[in-house]
Amino acid sequence: MERRIHPPLVDKTACLCRVDAGLKTVAGAKRFVPGSKLCLQPDIKPSIHPTRQKPARDRTRNQSPLLPGLPDDLAIACLARVPRIEHRKLRLVCKRWYRLLAGNFFYSLRKNLQMAEEWVYIMKRDKNRKMTWHGFDPMNRLWQPLPPVPKEYTEALGFGCAVLSGCHLYIFGGKDPVKGSMRRVVYYSARTNKWHRAPDMLRRRHFFGSCVINNCLYVAGGENEGIQRSLRSVEVYDPNKNRWCFVSDMSTSMVPFIGVVYGGKWFLKGLGPHRQVVSEMYQPEVDVWTPVHDGMVSGWRNPSTCVDGKLYALECKDGCKVRVYDEETDSWSKYIDSKMHMGNSKGFEAAALVSLNGKLCIIRNNMSISLVNVGKDSAAEHLWETIAGKGQLKTLVSSLWSSLAGRNHLKNHIVHCQVLQA
Repeated sequence: MERRIHPPLVDKTACLCRVDAGLKTVAGAKRFVPGSKLCLQPDIKPSIHPTRQKPARDRTRNQSPLLPGLPDDLAIACLARVPRIEHRKLRLVCKRWYRLLAGNFFYSLRKNLQMAEEWVYIMKRDKNRKMTWHGFDPMNRLWQPLPPVPKEYTEALGFGCAVLSGCHLYIFGGKDPVKGSMRRVVYYSARTNKWHRAPDMLRRRHFFGSCVINNCLYVAGGENEGIQRSLRSVEVYDPNKNRWCFVSDMSTSMVPFIGVVYGGKWFLKGLGPHRQVVSEMYQPEVDVWTPVHDGMVSGWRNPSTCVDGKLYALECKDGCKVRVYDEETDSWSKYIDSKMHMGNSKGFEAAALVSLNGKLCIIRNNMSISLVNVGKDSAAEHLWETIAGKGQLKTLVSSLWSSLAGRNHLKNHIVHCQVLQA
């Protein structure tokens, strides 16, 4: 029996079909075409869609096909191959196309056809302490417009950011300048290009650690404004159950400043209750926290990430030198150097290291992006590739401005960076 995967909460206009669980072909796609079943499963509560629905026979009798001259299943197969950058235009063609692209089926089909595209999403704080965010299409090397960040996070500090189901970007917790620590959780869907609410966390916290393991969101430690400022508590959000629950506390309270998932385990490093550096490892299978002091943690640098089971970290500020962790020797030994270092300016400082299409992706504060091919068959001369930030013609100007910004110590820097697929 096929196991159903329930999506997180969405607004009342979003499609709620649950076909991500394993659709392999376009056969039978006609059942999910908007207008016939409105992309809805029959067990959806009627209160979500309160309008009275006409019988399917009446709705489908006079509706036009998705593409003239083609049955709808073939039309969907054609539309699924349209590049992601054109999807905003597709939604404007007609209501049926809009509903199709607003549903889970369309993007599940793209994923199963290996047509899904990964984009880089960057949250940046400007010199006025306002939060803005940007989406980057690496195929066309263009920055894309996005809906504004929810107002409660435009000036928030110390909030978390993570991706669930590959296409939902969650931001959670943090400290509001007026209201203080928050429990609020919102998420952006790359499929609908909209923000939605999710259940609040169980504890108010900011400057905490977070990670995703088995598509569940874990949050640990941090601070709140109560009597106990530094926290030990850990909670997890399961999107299938759409709720938070507590798991085992950490061995000691911690305000993490670096974290990574490696080998199915969550490693955290931060400041303990007496402002000393502490490190712990969490094993979700047994729900146990263990203090660690091995070579991986002692030589750890931020930012860091895992690609194909290997752990990478940046060695220098501009991100032009990458270190690799060797588990056999328990040391950081191998270097991947671009031989083209940019300097120590704040503008050139590497803010994030993520995985993009199987490559290491380095994002700097001046919005420049470099890709490092760490595949086994990659030639040494083709390891590094630089992608111009906001247009190749502006690279020199943006680099100069970033250098000046670094000298003047302007607070213009990247806070979070994630990769979403659609």
